[in-house]
Amino acid sequence: MTTILASRPEIPGEEFSRVAMTDETLELLQKLRGIHGDLMFHLSGGCCDGSSPMCYPVDDFRTSAQDVLLGTFEMPATEHLPASEIGFWVGKPHFTYIRGSHITLDVVDGRGAGFSVETPEGKRFLMRSALLPS
Repeated sequence: MTTILASRPEIPGEEFSRVAMTDETLELLQKLRGIHGDLMFHLSGGCCDGSSPMCYPVDDFRTSAQDVLLGTFEMPATEHLPASEIGFWVGKPHFTYIRGSHITLDVVDGRGAGFSVETPEGKRFLMRSALLPS
């Protein structure tokens, strides 16, 4: 697993990235952007699929004051796509549990969650976490 893209910090006062992605994740996201347009991630922390990172078209999911923007990925332009941004959001209650973790988004073969856009591709996003230095 090689981390290749770190997110821009979004929590006020923080200067470090909380979320990164692997090359395989970037490759799949570029494909999905070509199909669905601008994307975002949300991690609810609920049971079952809610504990997996879910990827949605930006207009298909609404965040609220109960969500925390952990970071924003600056997606590079490709031959067919302009540069764009992908936010990674987490439900505020779940943020208290993962506050001390750095998340790396990865992708593996398998069925994703029902409404997450990678599902038809036979892939699923997952989180690999490590403790942040104290």
